[in-house]
Amino acid sequence: MFTKIMKRGNRKGPKSEAAEPAAAAAVPGSNVTVNHASRTAVPSSGAAAGAHHLPTSPAGAAPQIESLPLFRDVPVAERQALFLRKLQICAMIFDFSDTLKSAREKEMKRQTLSELVDVVQSSSIRLGESVQDELVRTVAVNIFRCLPPASHENTGSEVTDPEEEDPYLDPAWPHLQLLYELLLRYVISSDTDTKVAKRYIDHSFVLRILDLFESEDPREREYLKTILHRIYGKFMVHRPFIRKAINNIFYRFIFETERHSGIGELLEILGSIINGFALPMKEEHKLFLVRALIPLHKPKPVGMYHQQLSYCIVQFVEKDYKLADTIIRGLLKYWPVTNCQKEVLFLGELEEVLEATQPAEFQRCMVPLFKQISHCLSSSHFQLEDLGRIMRHLTLNAVAAAKWKVAERALFLWNNDHIVSLIAQNRSVIFPIIFEALEKNMQGHWNQAVHGLTANVRKMFLDMDSELFEACQLQYVEKEENAKSLEERRESAWRRLEAIAEAKAAGEDMVVAN
Repeated sequence: MFTKIMKRGNRKGPKSEAAEPAAAAAVPGSNVTVNHASRTAVPSSGAAAGAHHLPTSPAGAAPQIESLPLFRDVPVAERQALFLRKLQICAMIFDFSDTLKSAREKEMKRQTLSELVDVVQSSSIRLGESVQDELVRTVAVNIFRCLPPASHENTGSEVTDPEEEDPYLDPAWPHLQLLYELLLRYVISSDTDTKVAKRYIDHSFVLRILDLFESEDPREREYLKTILHRIYGKFMVHRPFIRKAINNIFYRFIFETERHSGIGELLEILGSIINGFALPMKEEHKLFLVRALIPLHKPKPVGMYHQQLSYCIVQFVEKDYKLADTIIRGLLKYWPVTNCQKEVLFLGELEEVLEATQPAEFQRCMVPLFKQISHCLSSSHFQLEDLGRIMRHLTLNAVAAAKWKVAERALFLWNNDHIVSLIAQNRSVIFPIIFEALEKNMQGHWNQAVHGLTANVRKMFLDMDSELFEACQLQYVEKEENAKSLEERRESAWRRLEAIAEAKAAGEDMVVAN
């Protein structure tokens, strides 16, 4: 608790590097560069070009906002000009870290933004090209800002588990929300012509929207998700660029930082995009699956976005069932070795994938798949004499509990009728692989729930094919006897070596004594 308080207390304002030129730029064609080198976001050249529109005030003085009439109080012919003047007011930037500073001006800006949102939503004013240009510039000046340092950057401490961190809530959100709402209403408006709007909502604008997904404020990320999804749907010309830019964010997250606040939201957008893929699926989309989505199982904080990732993966299988083998082998490649919580997540995702898997694809991967499932079934083989020692150590007890949950979740696979059907069709291959794990569970597993589930699965196998069951049992008994015989021979050899060593030591002692 003290650490969390210190993190919040040390949260800084914007970094001084915000004034440096932005390193990111939209590159024409298929090459996409996303600026993630810092948490800064610099207004575009378009926004900078509109800086001469901003009202100025003496250095150190609070910006002054003129009082303007409401739209309903002016003639229709003058409303576009009034809209422009109100946008200029909303382009003023205030310091929201001090709630008392410029309180009157902040409230006037908030009210003006609210009025602009209502006007755009109601389509009561036709937005000319100059007005659209100024609208996008005003939004850009406000939302494209340097983000506060992440909590682990702020304290200088080691990277902590994102799930243990408190969400950061931006004090400027009452104004930012209205700006995002204004942008959203502009994008989705039926009056917005994409041929005109794409001049302002261009590749550079989209890249800076993507940069903002690193915001630690979940409310901001939710708006960004909705806006980017709407841009993707309305501006078809941007679709390949957006997909490639998101790919680059994933690559850097997977192979470099393993820190990004917006992976879950980006995956939600992609889940909808994947759902709309046409068949036959393009090679580009299959490469995205192999190079980005499957490796997203590797990072430690996968639990933060696993639900969205699993949805995307299952969408691919449902679109093209031939991808099931590729996906299952990919899961096995990144299967966690020491993280029991991740194993439980993987088993849940595996069940969803198998639900959509056809027999031919299942046969291609069933041997490595059930070797891994066999390991999961025997995940917590603590001998009964060791259990007391484990119970005396809380940490080890927690590990033991997590391990038996892995075994329990693996056994739940047999509750799925489709998976049982696939297993039954290939029982001659699968039974021998997992039989030993089931027998060891029956003989010595310390958890009663796992013991009961194992008994059910074992009976299911017996009912499926009693002859194969008996053959596996004989093979298991023979293997156990051979292992016991080998152990006895090993112990006998050690006893002989110990006797020889003792005799040699005794002879040396006699020589020394003489």
